[in-house]
Amino acid sequence: MTGQVRSADGTTIGYRSFGRGPALILLHGGMLASQDFTKLATALATDFTVHVPDRRGRGLSGPHGEDFGAGKEVEDLRALVTATGASRLFGLSTGALVVLRTALVTPGVERIALYEPPLSVDGSVPTGWLPRFDREIAAGKTAAALVTGMKGLATEPSLFSRIPRFALVPALSVGARLQGSESPVAALIPTLHHDIELIEELADTAGDYAKLETRVLLLGGTKSAEYLKGALRKLAEVLPHARSRALEGAGHSGPEDDGVPLAVAGELREFFGYE
Repeated sequence: MTGQVRSADGTTIGYRSFGRGPALILLHGGMLASQDFTKLATALATDFTVHVPDRRGRGLSGPHGEDFGAGKEVEDLRALVTATGASRLFGLSTGALVVLRTALVTPGVERIALYEPPLSVDGSVPTGWLPRFDREIAAGKTAAALVTGMKGLATEPSLFSRIPRFALVPALSVGARLQGSESPVAALIPTLHHDIELIEELADTAGDYAKLETRVLLLGGTKSAEYLKGALRKLAEVLPHARSRALEGAGHSGPEDDGVPLAVAGELREFFGYE
């Protein structure tokens, strides 16, 4: 089932809903859409009504808009919280950053789970590759831009670090042309620009969360980049009500359909499953 809400600026935010029970919202990360959380949402649907929005610029939702920033994404999520009555939120990557900011300004949010938010600490998140990425997108070189982003972020260092660009670009060109979904890969790749803007805007904001009274579960994978593990450690230091859990053998894509969604669902069910 699908639905939609209007954000504060009038932008449509579309979402998919699964199951019955207490409301839970899952927020995806960069170059993803709600379709990439199907397995995670289905696994949780036995215990919760799971709402999975498309973030701005993707699938069922409206465009980013000229004045895009963290504030807009927070307004989008708050609109969905209000419409669904959700008190439990989960976010992956940049989606986790949005969940964290939303919890600061939304009293009804009682528990949040964050999977590897790319919180930059003293420049820890690599973003210097963005100008090249933007040039490649402008030139219509979508697969090349994808390789630039993946190698630049290196969220799972062992995955692509040893494969040269000349081998990756042709292989990923095929995947980037695949259709058959509401948010094709080729349409999602350019949205990475906005996610990097979000990371840069929220860099070095760890101290903001020392006052957060919400209970927090910090999740990550043992195969992920050190800067993602460092962000989780930093948040564990400052958040007053947080606990951490590392998933053995998982990487940054853990919650996604092609990751280990059932393992992530088990952690979320335990953390969110209270009366």
